Amino acid sequence: MTRLTWIRLGRTVGGAVALAAVLGACAFNPAAGRQQFSLLSPQQEASIGQREYPRLVEQFGGVYDDPALTAYVERVGAEVARAAGQAGQPYRFTVLDSDLPNAFALPGGYVSVTRGLLALMNDEAELAGVMAHEIAHVTARHSAERYSQTTLAQLGASILGAATGNDDLAEMAGTGARLYLLSYSRGQESEADAIGIRYLADAGYDPYAMSSFLTQLGRETALDARIDGRDTGNSLPAYLSTHPRTEDRVRQASALAAQAPGQHSRRGRDAYLAAIDGVIWGPSGRDGFIDGTVLRHPRAGIRWEAPRGFRLAHSGRRVVAGDGNGAQIVFDIVSPRGTTAPGPYLTGEWARNAAFSDLQTLDINGYPAATGSLRINTGAGVRDARLIAIRFDQDRIARFVFLTPPERTAQLMPALQRTSFSFRPLTRAETAGLRPRRVQVATVQRGDTVSTLARRMAFDDFQVERFLTLNGLDPGAVLRPGQKVKLLVA
Repeated sequence: MTRLTWIRLGRTVGGAVALAAVLGACAFNPAAGRQQFSLLSPQQEASIGQREYPRLVEQFGGVYDDPALTAYVERVGAEVARAAGQAGQPYRFTVLDSDLPNAFALPGGYVSVTRGLLALMNDEAELAGVMAHEIAHVTARHSAERYSQTTLAQLGASILGAATGNDDLAEMAGTGARLYLLSYSRGQESEADAIGIRYLADAGYDPYAMSSFLTQLGRETALDARIDGRDTGNSLPAYLSTHPRTEDRVRQASALAAQAPGQHSRRGRDAYLAAIDGVIWGPSGRDGFIDGTVLRHPRAGIRWEAPRGFRLAHSGRRVVAGDGNGAQIVFDIVSPRGTTAPGPYLTGEWARNAAFSDLQTLDINGYPAATGSLRINTGAGVRDARLIAIRFDQDRIARFVFLTPPERTAQLMPALQRTSFSFRPLTRAETAGLRPRRVQVATVQRGDTVSTLARRMAFDDFQVERFLTLNGLDPGAVLRPGQKVKLLVA
């Protein structure tokens, strides 16, 4: 399930060189069943995981505040780890407060799953399947195999930080590139599926749970694309599309499940639904609500709109938008350490060493702002970067970074300029209507149908399609009295 694992293996050129000098060796990995070459020892991997875990948690919204749900996830994860022969390996299982459907594995046994992914699952066996896949990444030492790409990407970020005088700008500019470069390879994802299904079956769960959840994830992705008016055949932003195609993984997972020895049928649907009842669906509102290309941020009292064709997503406390063709927008809100005057902040704190080609002061709907542009190297290649700092209240600055391939900059600039000037205050009416949705588990009563229950979903469009997808049901499904289903309510 993992789309990426964010591991920073060195923030300086010297650190990268020192790591590259570590002597590696080939050894047989029993989990992967093959010889494996690694420049990192298991102890070094564990140290990296310990260091990077707090950073990953921070980037993906922090820890979700639901002790009962966390305890449930920990129990399922520990059960799978024991079945994997990992009883002596310490694991830490975390629920992240992010609506992005994702899961992560860091070396040293740090396994995290987002609340967005939990809301999509329909039983305990599917959760166990995700845990098994992530534990397989750890036991197969996939992070060690990917370390070279990581080192190069972070070396580029370090150089950019030195050139601009601020590592924070390097973090923003490198967001999309890092998500791509630090994902596992397709071969590693397939291997983690194969190992994970073995662990899943050994824990006594239905081994077909992995393929059923992959099918569920594919349906959700396709529905999101349809709702957004995007091509369902290319339904993920470029920086999140490094997995093998979902249908290929479903076929592989089903074939491997058919080969699992013994009888395994445990699914645990009722226990799982009870555990996720009330979990937040979509943005919590802390960092704003995304509606198509519009971000509305009630806590900050502002809103803005990305160009048509861009897709917005939360990445920790930042919002990232991409068009799938190399252009990106990165947005966040900060409290400066020094001045809040936009011009001095831009050149004196945010990018104090940057060689701007043009510096301007602006008035954006009554807010003082400053902007400048420069050309930078990122892990994804050379990009033109336009930085905009907007002081929207006494103590805070809103920041945009527009990243465009040089050959597309002139074409995209008018639309990005409109995005800048779409930044404005929220009205009281707009703010009043913004609140998070939650998963509500309901028991089907006599006379209930898909249509009647779908009308209770807190959406104005695609109610039936959302209900069917959320519950893993096919069109034409007939509900039984007493059956548990998920609804999304405000």
